[in-house]
Amino acid sequence: MALTTAACDAAPPLLGEIPAASRTPTVSAPARSTAAYRLSPEKYAKAVAYSRGQYRLHFLGEAWEILVLLALIAAGVAPKFRDLAGRVSANRFVQALVFVPLFLIVWQILELPVAAWGHHLSLAYDQSVQGWGSWFWDWCKAELVGVLILTPLLWLLYRILAKSPRRWWFYFWLATLPVIVFVVFIAPVVIDPLFFHFEPLAGKAPDLVTEIEKVTRRGGLSIPRDRMFLMAASRKLKSVNAYVTGFGASKRVVVWDTTLARMTVPQTLFVFGHEMGHYVLGHVPKTIAFVSGLLLAVLFLAHLALRSALPPDRGHWRIRGLTDWASLPVLALMLSVASELCSPAINSFSRAQEHAADVYGLEVVHGLIPDSRRAATQSFQILGEINLADPSPGRFVRFWLYSHPPLAERISFAQTYDPWSKGERPRYIRDGATP
Repeated sequence: MALTTAACDAAPPLLGEIPAASRTPTVSAPARSTAAYRLSPEKYAKAVAYSRGQYRLHFLGEAWEILVLLALIAAGVAPKFRDLAGRVSANRFVQALVFVPLFLIVWQILELPVAAWGHHLSLAYDQSVQGWGSWFWDWCKAELVGVLILTPLLWLLYRILAKSPRRWWFYFWLATLPVIVFVVFIAPVVIDPLFFHFEPLAGKAPDLVTEIEKVTRRGGLSIPRDRMFLMAASRKLKSVNAYVTGFGASKRVVVWDTTLARMTVPQTLFVFGHEMGHYVLGHVPKTIAFVSGLLLAVLFLAHLALRSALPPDRGHWRIRGLTDWASLPVLALMLSVASELCSPAINSFSRAQEHAADVYGLEVVHGLIPDSRRAATQSFQILGEINLADPSPGRFVRFWLYSHPPLAERISFAQTYDPWSKGERPRYIRDGATP
């Protein structure tokens, strides 16, 4: 995982595993597919091919990143940039302004073929309508956002390293916590608009706004109309989505224009109810806490590994020790490997939350729309057709890559979840409100 963030993916379709394609009427899929999730034979084959392409892209992309970092270390690129930064100024912050952008830009340019391959897959499988020029401009903006965030953060890291070489991993971890919260707060109002156009939802779909207000009121979530927006996703994507983002003063409802075009109001309300569930059930702070805990463990292990890889009395790869700017690619390599190894744990945690949000979505719209189970099933089916979701992902792929339960399982659950007719108490929405 690169240090830079793909800000253009700040609002991914959280209800699906794979990005997007055109909708066609559904018929029974081949026997291998779960009965609850149906695709035409042509679309079934296309979904399998696209999914396999994305799986290969992920693992080959991780291998490529490791090779790139090893090549940068072997070629001594970081020491050259360090020497240049030292000639520019003796001030460490000024050195950071020189070294960090240079290194990150070179690194990400070398990673560009993997990103381009991903966009090629999206175009080849009708997931994207974004031209290459527009895509490359988004890539540049995403890298610029990453540089702006990471330059002061890495300056702080190396300042902490110099002050406390034995406890740097803990103090830097503490420093990242407010940064994570700050980025989550500003993303809806500063980062997302760099990549998509937003306008008031009430101007385009006033009836939908009225229905969304009923759902938020039932869930105890207060979001005024002027914080409900329509996002022009159709200029770049074919995915559908509706979600709640930000917190405090930046909290808002976002509905994609593709959702208005492809889904009915009841279907859209279920999608929104699912996303609202993440907020009402506290998934945002829980996820931050979980990932932060993993980060603490990773930083500690990186500290132990770096002490062995970069002893202060030796100058491996022209690196003068852990506090040297030139140690950054070694640290990045360790964090990249650790990030990939943590993927199963993070995705397992995410799948549990996504299932809980499915339950919440079914319950919060129950009684507000004619048949919540039917609306949910239809929403998942439409999503699978558009996103070309894998009809039958293997166990290893689900374990390692899936942040959501497979779509067939979610459809099956939506069709059978009915505590009301069984005289049972719903899990989250009782007596018309969240407990």
